[in-house]
Amino acid sequence: MADTNARLNETREQRLGRIAFRAWRRGFREADLVLGPFADQMGPSLDAAELDLFEDLLMEDDDHVLYAWIIQTTPTPGKYDGSLMTKIRAFMAEHVAAEVAKGAG
Repeated sequence: MADTNARLNETREQRLGRIAFRAWRRGFREADLVLGPFADQMGPSLDAAELDLFEDLLMEDDDHVLYAWIIQTTPTPGKYDGSLMTKIRAFMAEHVAAEVAKGAG
């Protein structure tokens, strides 16, 4: 309850900062390299419902399963299989292609 009240009082900028921090520190490098840049670059453009869902997604415990949802090697639960996941997947395709073009990987 206290956590919920604290979230109600934070600004959108503070919330985006907290979400980005969590997105960059998943503990599984592949997930970090997708979700961190996504939070930084796309987070500000997400609407309130997408931001809530992204925050819920970041609360998932198993990073390997979460990453498998993103790369579609494991079925994505209905809750997450919508416009947000479509945006994450599109961002990953663009982001990875851009990094490879720079010589990463």
